[in-house]
Amino acid sequence: MTFKRISIEQTLKLMTGNYCVADIRDPNSFAMGHIENAVHLTNDNVQSFIESNDKTTPIIVVCYHGNSSQQAAQVLASQGFTEVYSMDGGMEAWKLSHPVVTSHE
Repeated sequence: MTFKRISIEQTLKLMTGNYCVADIRDPNSFAMGHIENAVHLTNDNVQSFIESNDKTTPIIVVCYHGNSSQQAAQVLASQGFTEVYSMDGGMEAWKLSHPVVTSHE
């Protein structure tokens, strides 16, 4: 299995159904703002994420600029997830046209 690269517009279309957004940025960046309902995916929780999530749910992986998310998306695809996407432009592009949710932890 492999992942697909998608635009922000394609991401928005996917987000109208059942989906999961996996944000792989560092904890501070995630805390400062992320896509609503995004899961903060780190080296510490990736194994439990793989084990506990439905492999048929579409997963949209986001990072800063859309580069690191490609490697993470490939890892998830290789673990049996059937519909994995890397969002081109990452959170920097997303923030230009969409609000981000700020976490208050």
